[in-house]
Amino acid sequence: MRVLFITGEFPPMQGGVGDCTNEIARALAAMGAHVCVLTSKKVVSDNLRSSSIVVRPIIDKWNWSSTSIIRETIREFSPDIVHIQFQTAAFGMHPMIYFSPILFSRANREVKSVITFHDLRPPYLFPKAGPLRNWITRTLASGCDAVIATNAEDFLKLTLWNLKPRLIPIGSNIPNTQPSNNAIADLRNRHGIAEKETLLCYLGFLNESKGGETLIRALALIPNAKLLMIGGQVGASDPTNAAYLARVQTLIDQLDLRARVIWTDYAPPEIVSAYFFAADLCVLPYRDGASFRRGTLMAALAHGCAIITTIDQRQWTKNFTVNRPSSNVHLPELVDEENCLLVEPDDPRALADAIQRAAHSRDLREKIRAGARTLAQNFTWDSIARQHWDLYQRLLG
Repeated sequence: MRVLFITGEFPPMQGGVGDCTNEIARALAAMGAHVCVLTSKKVVSDNLRSSSIVVRPIIDKWNWSSTSIIRETIREFSPDIVHIQFQTAAFGMHPMIYFSPILFSRANREVKSVITFHDLRPPYLFPKAGPLRNWITRTLASGCDAVIATNAEDFLKLTLWNLKPRLIPIGSNIPNTQPSNNAIADLRNRHGIAEKETLLCYLGFLNESKGGETLIRALALIPNAKLLMIGGQVGASDPTNAAYLARVQTLIDQLDLRARVIWTDYAPPEIVSAYFFAADLCVLPYRDGASFRRGTLMAALAHGCAIITTIDQRQWTKNFTVNRPSSNVHLPELVDEENCLLVEPDDPRALADAIQRAAHSRDLREKIRAGARTLAQNFTWDSIARQHWDLYQRLLG
């Protein structure tokens, strides 16, 4: 089987879509597939030469001119499957990618096209685009032979569009490399964490959807705690992240919290893993509620973190609909006080109260850590790759 992935980002670029594509591609290669990744010229790494997959970082800019490169790559590699890993910011917000499935059949009539929607929220096209946003996304989805959703929210939306999606989640992009107790103590000491201080951690880029301002306001309500901001601050794809980061930093100064907020900047996976184990609590206050499309949440689950996150009440209905007895789709769920603590979004006081409750109860922390580890077993890359393989086989008959 020959599989060509098309993705706007790929390691060492910073971004969850690129990391996810890398994990799936390598797992499929280990199963015997011949895998090629077509991606941006920004992907520059010596590791590409020794990779088990072929990486072609040859797209200078995602626009109409890149269509000829896509066609030529399909002709040269002759894939059975062309799989778009879609997130609009990773393709420079350009509409070209929405019409790309047409290119696949023109370049090779036998090729089957698949798309994974990592984030189905309507893309920004231009002011007052209105219904055009949904229309252009539906055009992209309906032009493919198979559509994959990574979470319940997107699955239901695609189902309402009569597209018969397949639900395949993502996993953690951060392998567990648990350090020794001494190494954890040294790490906390290096960052000035006192013995009785609570260390909170947050993973990922800052943008409007992730609740950074709510987290900072909650920190201001909690005595004797510090916040570790793990990883790069803005990422490689979304240009709006920098403006939001500036707002968060301004709020930190206004609340006089600069001494209590620690920024690690980009760190290799083994260091990120160590930070997870060093923190007492992982706080992820997404404004639209926690979702399995979030790579940061998946990484925290895989590390068995004591997670405090948010739940939009509409999610309860969505998850019930997906998991109802008449459905053949079943997702594990986040359950309050079982595998995490859940609060409403945009509520600093409720978030602060949940943090303090967990900080003061070792038993509660251990209970939700154990629940997180159990939940994470549903999201291993081997299982995810096998689901992709099965889908490809069905498409190819």
